[in-house]
Amino acid sequence: MMNTSRYAPLLLQGSWFSGISAELRQALLDQAKVIVFSAGQEIFAYGDESQGIYAVVEGCVSVSRCRQDGKEALLTIIDPANWFGEITLFDKQKRTHRASSIGESTLLYIDGQSLEKILSEHPQYWQEFGLLLTHKVRFLMDMAEDLALCSTAQRVAKRLVLIAENYGMWTHQSKRMIDTPQEQLAMMLFMTRQTINQVLKDLARQQLIKLHYGAIEILDLDGLKKISR
Repeated sequence: MMNTSRYAPLLLQGSWFSGISAELRQALLDQAKVIVFSAGQEIFAYGDESQGIYAVVEGCVSVSRCRQDGKEALLTIIDPANWFGEITLFDKQKRTHRASSIGESTLLYIDGQSLEKILSEHPQYWQEFGLLLTHKVRFLMDMAEDLALCSTAQRVAKRLVLIAENYGMWTHQSKRMIDTPQEQLAMMLFMTRQTINQVLKDLARQQLIKLHYGAIEILDLDGLKKISR
């Protein structure tokens, strides 16, 4: 079995993993399997019965859902040190979204049976997983509020800040380069490609960002935060 402890320093950069007990951290690493996904490969589909949670350690993962008309709603992109898939741990129902790899990605996977064993032996860990779930709930509530109350510029600036800070899941760091194409950003914000492009060009004129092919460079994170409020 591959030694998963070598991923501990990376995972400790995430606020959830660094905040749980050392015993639970070790239990998760002991039970984790390393899985490599190729570009575009599906990790799980909407409606799957699969259980278990994942941590991204290399690459990134898209979380989306397709409507009946075939259009895809991209919810978020998950970067390293983030965990996902915990919803089914609580309700034992089907997967709520589709997760797929963007480029080649390496994930840690703890299956549902192993998680149930850990939780049956240490029921106090339920609260730790509850914190992982409530972080996502808070994000979704903020997103719903933004749709109702914020201007397009505010929504774009806020999402750029969130992506740079890994949706609040990194500790004491942010990234300067966001490798998110404008089309994906438009899907996440339920905007047209033209609207996103117009807003991004305006932010670039203000020297808050710099546009690159398939990427956005953050020049002034504090300035973006001011616009997002």
